[in-house]
Amino acid sequence: MNSRPCRILIVDDNEMNRDMFARRLERKGYVIRVAEGAQSLLQRIQEEPVDLVLLDVEMPGISGLDALQTLRECYAPIQLPIIMVTAKDQGEDIIKALNLGANDYLTKPIDFPVALARIRTQLSHKKAEEALRDSEERYALAAQGANDGLWDWNLVDNVIYFSPRWKMMLGYQDSEVSDHPEQWLDRIHFADRQRVKDEIAAHQRGLTPHFESENRVQHKDGSFRWMLSRGLAVRDASGRASRMAGSQTDITGGKIADALTGLPNRLLFIDRLARLIEHAKRHKDYLFAVMFLDLDGFKMINDSLGHVIGDQLLVGVANRLENCLRASDTVTRIEKLFTIARLGGDEFTILLDQVKDPGDANLVAERLMSTLATPFILDGKKIFTSISIGIALSSIGYDNPEDLLRDADTAMYRAKSLGKARYAVFDLDMRASVIARLQLETDLRSGLQREEFRNFYQPIVSLDSGQITGFEALLRWQHPTRGLLQPLDFIPVAEETGMIRELGWWNLQRACRQISDWNGRRNGGPPLTMSVNLSAKQFLQPNLVAEIEKLLRETELAPDTLRFEITESTVMVDPSAAVETLLQIKSLGVCLSIDDFGTGYSSLSYLHRFPLDTLKIDRSFTKAIGQGGDSLEIVRTILPMANSLRLNVVAEGVETAEQLAMLRKLRCEYAQGYYFSEPVSADEAGALLEKHPKW
Repeated sequence: MNSRPCRILIVDDNEMNRDMFARRLERKGYVIRVAEGAQSLLQRIQEEPVDLVLLDVEMPGISGLDALQTLRECYAPIQLPIIMVTAKDQGEDIIKALNLGANDYLTKPIDFPVALARIRTQLSHKKAEEALRDSEERYALAAQGANDGLWDWNLVDNVIYFSPRWKMMLGYQDSEVSDHPEQWLDRIHFADRQRVKDEIAAHQRGLTPHFESENRVQHKDGSFRWMLSRGLAVRDASGRASRMAGSQTDITGGKIADALTGLPNRLLFIDRLARLIEHAKRHKDYLFAVMFLDLDGFKMINDSLGHVIGDQLLVGVANRLENCLRASDTVTRIEKLFTIARLGGDEFTILLDQVKDPGDANLVAERLMSTLATPFILDGKKIFTSISIGIALSSIGYDNPEDLLRDADTAMYRAKSLGKARYAVFDLDMRASVIARLQLETDLRSGLQREEFRNFYQPIVSLDSGQITGFEALLRWQHPTRGLLQPLDFIPVAEETGMIRELGWWNLQRACRQISDWNGRRNGGPPLTMSVNLSAKQFLQPNLVAEIEKLLRETELAPDTLRFEITESTVMVDPSAAVETLLQIKSLGVCLSIDDFGTGYSSLSYLHRFPLDTLKIDRSFTKAIGQGGDSLEIVRTILPMANSLRLNVVAEGVETAEQLAMLRKLRCEYAQGYYFSEPVSADEAGALLEKHPKW
């Protein structure tokens, strides 16, 4: 590394000022040269090169401004930084100097720390430019060794040399491309052409340190290849660009391939889709399909197990999708006719060409879902996942590939809204549904700001005493135009958008304050409990336990009166991590319930590991009691199992006296449902408590 000290020339007719400034700069490690006037200044600098000039404005004979003008005819500001020194703290001399090409200025009396900072800044810029120039020269040599295409543009004569490799990259023989710049610029894709010209011009004017541009260039066969063009201008003594040379690198592979999975990316997929659309326009009966695939619950896996496991899962999914399909509809990598692509995140697309019957795409979707049903083993863990698939057929008629992809995406969201792990085929009615969903998302955000949400409370009843022992807090939305909305009308959208975290926290805060108020008014008897649903996204928040602890302190709520209800699917994503989080919550004294038991994984092997207090039997089993079938036997099985694990049981969805009687016969401890009360407002729940009902 060059450690040569920087050379500074001080030009000042005042000997005392000149010598004092020189001594102070020498003590800072600079090599100082001095001149008492501007006569023969250019010749001196040419004979004894310096890195920076400090030039006094007012000198006898040749003024500093005249000398500046002469120097700038030979040296550009970046080649020779010049800082003007003036005794006038006025704008006139400064403006003239800057217009003539001065890099900076100092005013007398000189503030040395300020002067030193400005000198260092200019020298730093000069060194950076020199280092960049050296780097670009080394790059040109490296590019030649790497077999990149090279070009050398004589800007004075406006002719350009293209190396044989440059021409070969675009499919041409050496004699097929002339030395006119248009041979390059006219082959650039029309959408990129003006941008590239502007980037070249900006560098030639000295506005950018080097030229670098990614753009599409047309190959001889008519296709477009992605190229990375780099170059550096060579400037004459006046600083004007007289020559520009650089390289061309084919980056098509990196542009059209997904770096993680090796599959084609969105760029290539859209290109192939556009070609098929044009082909279908010329062939009336030609049919193809686009499938839009999205992994269900991928964000939860990514958040709980980490991005490394998430990336491994995406690679595994890509491999299974490729291996799944028959030779007749196999989707392979870039070189083949049929295409599977990764658009980004957990989204994949498949282009099924030459579909004979619309139902064929449905069969492919079923096969894909089946192949992903088997768990993945990643880092010693079993990872379950599923996919939702949207299908759009070309028979609807499309002009734009983005429109077809949008409709497949719309169908995929319909599949998710129907319960995930399924497929849906796009029809025109779905478009209106998507618009309505987007409006709902907008209304949700507004509703949070306008505090349109309400907590409703449904009593939980002891089947031994027949009295209310607690409530479950259930969220409702008082929509300004649609009235009171149930959770199914907005919770799925809140979960997809992440707004469920804010909604869930609002629900929890209000519920804690409400049960604290009710218990404060009770005259004797055990305190009432409050059950609150904890969503998967809330459960994964890193500060969850600390926030719960803070809320308990603020509301002065006894921890054992608060019960969190968590679904089986939430804890089964990563059971080991879930146990740790549940233990931390449990350490606060809060009670824990598994909600909707029997509808999820229902893994008894894991159940005993969780620090639970309560199982809540899903309403679907309660509803079927008395109707025959297996539901009664399932309930008979759950109750003794819960008893052996020392867990309380709450039966949800009790609607009839017959169901209540059977649950009491089976020695179920608690129940809730419309038989006792529908979810009601806080005021109505308070009034119900005052009646002391007993069932």
